[in-house]
Amino acid sequence: MIGPYYKAQLTSVLSITNRLTGVFLTVVSMPLLLWWVLALMAGPQAFSVITAFLAGFIGRALVLFSLLSLCFHLMNGIRHLVWDTGSLLEIDQVYRTGWIMLMASVVLFVSILWLTS
Repeated sequence: MIGPYYKAQLTSVLSITNRLTGVFLTVVSMPLLLWWVLALMAGPQAFSVITAFLAGFIGRALVLFSLLSLCFHLMNGIRHLVWDTGSLLEIDQVYRTGWIMLMASVVLFVSILWLTS
């Protein structure tokens, strides 16, 4: 519980979410990708193991959440690069770009899903 004195703001929620997606990409997605590449190099038997894992519920969920995390982290990273130029730092601009970044993340995520299905 946050308490009666603090109301979560878009800026803090996006900042925390960006950190969490970065951790998820590092701790879960990258090892999963590494496992996939190593299995691809190891041969058909090893590759069939990871293919079976990724085809299951947990594997599909990890891939979908990895893709969503990557889209969010990428769009928010672009937003931070714009901020590094000293642009769009007024509070109304920060909120507007936050919503735009969220929408762009969802559009990118859905577009990738649509193109790969």
